[in-house]
Amino acid sequence: MKQKTYTLDGKNLTVEKIAEITKNNSLKVSLDIKSLGFVKKTRKFVEQAATENKKITYGINTGFGPMASYILPKADLIKLQYNLINSHAVGMGPKLPDQFVLAAMVVRLNTLLKGYSGVSEELLIRLEQFVNNRIIPIVPEHGAVGTSGDLVQLAHIALAFIGKGQVSINNKIQKASEALKSFKLQSHNLGPKEGLSLINGTSMMSGIAALACAEASRLLKLSTTLGCMALEIVGGYNDSFSEKLHSLRPHKGQVAIASEMRRILASSKRIKNRKALYSQVNTGKEVNHISEKVQEVYSLRCISQILGPIYDALQKSSLETEVEINSVTDNPIVDLESKDFLHGGNFHGEYIAQTMDHLKTSLVKLTMLSERRVNFFLNPNIEKNLPPFLNINTPGLTLALQGLQFVATSTTANSQTLAYPMSAHSISTNGDNQDVVSMGTDAALFTHKIIENAFIVLSIEAVALAQAVDILKIKNSLSNETKQLYNAVRKILPVIDSDNEITSELSQIVQELKNI
Repeated sequence: MKQKTYTLDGKNLTVEKIAEITKNNSLKVSLDIKSLGFVKKTRKFVEQAATENKKITYGINTGFGPMASYILPKADLIKLQYNLINSHAVGMGPKLPDQFVLAAMVVRLNTLLKGYSGVSEELLIRLEQFVNNRIIPIVPEHGAVGTSGDLVQLAHIALAFIGKGQVSINNKIQKASEALKSFKLQSHNLGPKEGLSLINGTSMMSGIAALACAEASRLLKLSTTLGCMALEIVGGYNDSFSEKLHSLRPHKGQVAIASEMRRILASSKRIKNRKALYSQVNTGKEVNHISEKVQEVYSLRCISQILGPIYDALQKSSLETEVEINSVTDNPIVDLESKDFLHGGNFHGEYIAQTMDHLKTSLVKLTMLSERRVNFFLNPNIEKNLPPFLNINTPGLTLALQGLQFVATSTTANSQTLAYPMSAHSISTNGDNQDVVSMGTDAALFTHKIIENAFIVLSIEAVALAQAVDILKIKNSLSNETKQLYNAVRKILPVIDSDNEITSELSQIVQELKNI
C-alpha cells in the first residue's frame, strides 16, 4: 500500500488537512521542491548579512524586545539564538494535547517554507522529520500572550530540535535527546536568526484554531441533525424550514441550515404540512381551544435562524485561519527584492484572537439551544405528551434523566463564563514593548473547551431524544439520518428504564457522536 503524503508549499494548507494530519499518523508531509529553492536563496542572504555584519538587523545582531538597542559582536550571533530559546522555554501548567503541538509544527513548517524567514533547508528537514515521526515536544499550556506570536510555547518546540526538553512518542514521554538518538537524528545546529524564526509567529494559536474550526464543523452538523430529530418527535410543521420562508431573509448561514434540514427530513414520516391544521378552524361564535400546537417553541421553530449565524461565524473563522496558516508571521522578514529586512508586526495574533472569540461565543449559543431542548423534553409543564424527565418506570421512585439535566445545565453555564472575549483582555508586558497583546492562544484554547462542553451537552440531548423516541414508539418513522443517530446512541446505551450508573456509557456516546 502506497504511503499517503501531503506536500506543503506555504500556500495551500487547509484547516481540514491539519485535522487529518493530526488524526492520521500514517499521513506524512513532504516539502515542495520549488519552495525549498526560494528558502535557499533567502538563507544565503541571511548568512551573508550575518557574516558581513554591516547593518543593524533585529534578531541577527541585536538583542530582543526592549533590548534591541544592544548591538552584538559577530562572535555572539549564534549564542544569541540558543539564549533566546533557552530563556523562553519556561512555560508552566499541564502539557498541551499532542495534536495541538503537532498542528503547530505543521503550520510552522508551512509558513517557514514560504521562504521569507531566512531559515536553512536543514532546519526545515529536521522539522519535517519531527512531524513525520510524530516526535511531539512537550509544551506547557501557560505562557503565550499572543504578540511576537507564541514565544514561550514555540520555544518549547524549538528546544526539542536542539536536543533539549522532553517529547511525547506514542503517548510516552522521554527526553528529546533520547528520542533523536532512537530515530538516528542529530540535533539541529542553529544559525543566525533561526532561533527567532522558530519561535516568532502565530503557529501555535493558528494550529489550535485550525483544529477548532474542523471540530466546530462536526459539532454544527450534529446540532442540525439533533434539531431535526427533536422536530420529528413533536411532529413539527415543515414551513419553519421551507425554502420560500428562508429565501425572504437570505442570510447565507440561515439558508444553508434550512437546506440541510430539508435534506435530512425528506425521508421522515413525522413532519407535518400545515394544511393539516386548517380543518380545526373555528367556524362558531365561541373561542375554542385545540390540543394541537400552532407553532413550536423557538428552540424548535428557529433552528435555522439560530444555527445560521453560527454557520457564518464558522465560515469566517475557517477562512481567516487559513489565511493565517499560509502567511509569513515572524519578524523581521527577508525581502530579497529590496535586498533588505522588513521590520514589522505580522506576529501579532489579533486576527486569530478575534475570530476564535467570535466562534466560541457562537458555539455557546449552540450549546444553549441544545440545553433548552433538553429542558423542553424533560419538563412536563412544557411537553405534556411525555412523562416527567422521560421516566418510563415509577415516577417518584425512579428519577430517570433528572441527573443528566443538571450536567447539561452546569456544562452550559461553564461555557457561558468561558465566552468572555480574550481579545478584549490585554495586559502590557515585556517592559511595555508588547503594550497591546492579543491573547490569541488562550482564545483558541478556550474555544476547544467550549467545543468539548458542547459535545457533552449535545450528547445528553441525544440520549434524551432517543428516550423520547422509545416512549412514543416512533423509531421507524424517523428520517434515515436521525434514525442513524438514534442507533448510534442505542448501540451504547439501552433505553433507560431504571436508575443505574451510566457514566462510562455517556463518555462513549460523546466519542461516538464526534465521529458521526
